[in-house]
Amino acid sequence: MKKKVFFLVLISVFISASNLKNKSSSIPDRPLPNILWITCEDISPYLGCYGDKNATTPNLDKLASEGTLYSNAYANAPVCAPARFTIISGMYASSAGTHHMRSTNKIPGNIRFYPEYLREAGYYCTNNSKTDYNCTEYGELWDESSRTAHYKNRKPGQPFFAIFNLLITHESQIHRYDPNNLIHNPSKMELPPYHPDLPEVRNDWARLYDNITTMDKQAGDLLKELEQSGLKESTIVFFYGDHGGVLPGSKRFIFNTGTQVPFLTRIPELYKDLSPGAPGNKNERLISFVDLAPTLLSLAGLPKPDNMQGDAFMGEYTEDKPDYVYFFRGRMDERYDMMRGITDGHYRYIINFMPHRPYAQHLSYLWKASSMQVWEKAYLDGQCNDIQSRFFGTKPFEELYDTKTDPWEVNNLAGDQEHADVLKKMRQVMKNHILKLNDGGFIPEGEYANIESTSLYNYFQSDDYKLEEIFDVASTATKGDKQNLDFMVESLKNPNPYIRYWAATGCAILGENAKKAKHELELCLTDESPDVRIASAESLYQIGGKQEAINTLGEILQDDNQYVVLHALNVINELGNEVIIALDTEIETVMNKYKADYYIERTIEYFKTRN
Repeated sequence: MKKKVFFLVLISVFISASNLKNKSSSIPDRPLPNILWITCEDISPYLGCYGDKNATTPNLDKLASEGTLYSNAYANAPVCAPARFTIISGMYASSAGTHHMRSTNKIPGNIRFYPEYLREAGYYCTNNSKTDYNCTEYGELWDESSRTAHYKNRKPGQPFFAIFNLLITHESQIHRYDPNNLIHNPSKMELPPYHPDLPEVRNDWARLYDNITTMDKQAGDLLKELEQSGLKESTIVFFYGDHGGVLPGSKRFIFNTGTQVPFLTRIPELYKDLSPGAPGNKNERLISFVDLAPTLLSLAGLPKPDNMQGDAFMGEYTEDKPDYVYFFRGRMDERYDMMRGITDGHYRYIINFMPHRPYAQHLSYLWKASSMQVWEKAYLDGQCNDIQSRFFGTKPFEELYDTKTDPWEVNNLAGDQEHADVLKKMRQVMKNHILKLNDGGFIPEGEYANIESTSLYNYFQSDDYKLEEIFDVASTATKGDKQNLDFMVESLKNPNPYIRYWAATGCAILGENAKKAKHELELCLTDESPDVRIASAESLYQIGGKQEAINTLGEILQDDNQYVVLHALNVINELGNEVIIALDTEIETVMNKYKADYYIERTIEYFKTRN
C-alpha cells in the first residue's frame, strides 16, 4: 500500500513539473522587451488613422498600420495632473485624494509606482521629462528624469523603458500665434455644433491641427531614431495623448472630447505573442489610463500589485476586458466642480454633483484662448443658439449620451423614456464603482487637512469613512428636487460633517425653494466645519439671510486653510458683485496673505474685472 501511495505521489510531482515546464517553454527564451512611450498633450483622436479629415499625421498613421489602433481608449481624468497620477500608480486618483488639479497630498509608503517595479526587474527607466504626478512623498522613480534623459545612456544589453513627452499640442500653444501663418485652412475646419462659427474659433482649430502635424513630425523623429539605433525589432512602442482637448468644452470635462485619446501600440515580431492582433488591426477593447501600469508590468512578465486597480490589456498577465471605463473630475485650477462618469463605449453617463455651477466657470487659463473669449461674448450678446448656449448655463444632475449617433454629446437622453433602462443600469453601475473604489471626492478639499490618518488613501479605505451614507445624501441633495427638502433639513443635524456639507449644498442648489430650512441653516453658520458654513451661507443668501451670509463668508476668508478660503471665494464669485463689494477689505487681506497661491490670486483678479 505504501509503495502504491509513493508511486502516485511521484507521478503527481512529475506531472506538475512537466506542466510547469510546458508553461515556461511556451514563452520563447528571449530578453525582456524594450518599451518606448511617446506621449503628447491635450488631444482627442485627431489623427488621420482615426478617420479625421483635418489631420495631417503620416508618421502616426504609419505606426497604426504596423500595430494596433485602440478605438476606445480614455483618460480617466480630463486634465494632466490627476490623469498622470492614475497612469503612474495604476490607481484612480479619486481613491487616493489626488483628483483635484495640482494637489499635494501624501501617498502611503506601501503604494509604489510602476517605474520602481520595472527598475527592480532590471530596466533602465528614463523620463523626458514631465512628471506632474499630483502628489508628494513618493520614492526615487527614474534612472534619469530630465530634458536630456534617454535610453541610450543605459548599460550595454540592459532593457529600457523610456518616455518622451511632446509638448507642442498643449493648450498653451493656441494662446499666442499669428493667424496669418496658419498651415491648415480655417475655412475647412469641421466645427463641433456647440462652437459658434466665428473666425477666432476656426483659427484656433486650424492652429491645433498645425500643432498636431508638428507633433507627428516629432514622433516620427523618435521612431526613426529608434530604428537607426537598431532597436526597432526589440522595442514595444506606445503612443497616446495625456487626455482629450484642447478647444473650449473638451479638456477639463468628462465628455468624450475631454477623455477619449488616440492610443497606438506596435509590437515587433519577436514579441508577437504579446500582441492583441496582427499589424494594422483595430482593437475595440475598452482601455483607460488606470490600466497602463498593470499592462507595463505584464509586458515585463510581472504580476499586478494588490493596490493597482486597472486591468492589464497586453502581456503575460492579460485580464478580461472591462465592461465600463470610469471618469472623475474635481477642482480644476481655481474652480470647484465635481463630476463622475462611465462609458461602455456606446453610452456615456455623467453625474453632476455640483449642478448649480455652470460648465463655463471662469478659469483664468482657459480664457486665454481667443476661441473662449469670443464664444463668451457671442453668448452674452445673444448670438448663440441653444446648443452653443448650454455651456454657460447650470448643469442637469444626470446626463446620458449615445456617443455612436451623437459623438459631440449635445443630446442629453437622461429624460428620454426610451433610454430609461440604460440610465437606470448605468446609474447603479456608477454607484457600485464609487463605493467599491472608496471615492474620496465626497469630502470637501478643505477637510483633508483635518483627517487624522497616515494618508488620505488609508482613511478612505478605513471603516471611519462612511461613504455609502455620504453618497446617498449627496446624490439625493444634488438632484435639486424640493420634495427632498425635509430629508436635507434632517441631514443638516447629522453628526457627520460631510453629510451636513452635502445637505447644505443641496439647499444652495434649491435656491429660494429651501426657505423651509432657514432656521437649520442659520444654526450651521457656527458649524465646526468651515465648508459646512460656506455652503450654508450660500443657501441663506438666496432665502433672506444676506447679511448673515456675508458676515460668515468674511470670517471664513481669515482661515489659514487655503482650500477653505478658495471654496469661500468660489461661492463669493457665484453670489456676485454685491458680495464682492461688501467684502472688499477682507478680499484684499486674502490677496496679501496668499499672494504666492496663484489659484487664489487668479480668482481675486477675476473679481476686479467684474467690478
